[in-house]
Amino acid sequence: MNEIGQNAKVTLRRITAKTVRAICNLNVSDNQKKLVAPNAVSIAQAYFCRNAWFRAIYADETPVGFVMLYEVPKRGKYYLWRFMIDSKYQGRGYGRRTLELVIERVKKLPKAKALTLSVVRAEGGAENLYLESGFMFTGKIEEGEHVMKLNL
Repeated sequence: MNEIGQNAKVTLRRITAKTVRAICNLNVSDNQKKLVAPNAVSIAQAYFCRNAWFRAIYADETPVGFVMLYEVPKRGKYYLWRFMIDSKYQGRGYGRRTLELVIERVKKLPKAKALTLSVVRAEGGAENLYLESGFMFTGKIEEGEHVMKLNL
């Protein structure tokens, strides 16, 4: 299962009854567990939030991660709520390609002027990925996490 390469095609796919267990079994490394909720928790939250949009991240045919947005198109509010790549698949560019796909998607949505997120500033976090992708710190802190924004 660990043999997919860096040139794998990254896609975002709906989670189904057949795939949910595989997505819930994806995990970050132990030192990252305080940075992102488990996928099972995220999926449960998504089913109770009408503004949640969520997908499994695949590299070719292998599930490698999970992404979830909070979207309010009428207000032009788009927030990267959850984002994780399984520890076995980190460092292969899948996170960067996923972020590109998410940004492309949001740019096409109504009133989309920015994509925001919050990040825990800690070793093993995604802060550098976000900075390299054009996100900037806003100076705001929400629930102990630093808010970042990408102007679209």
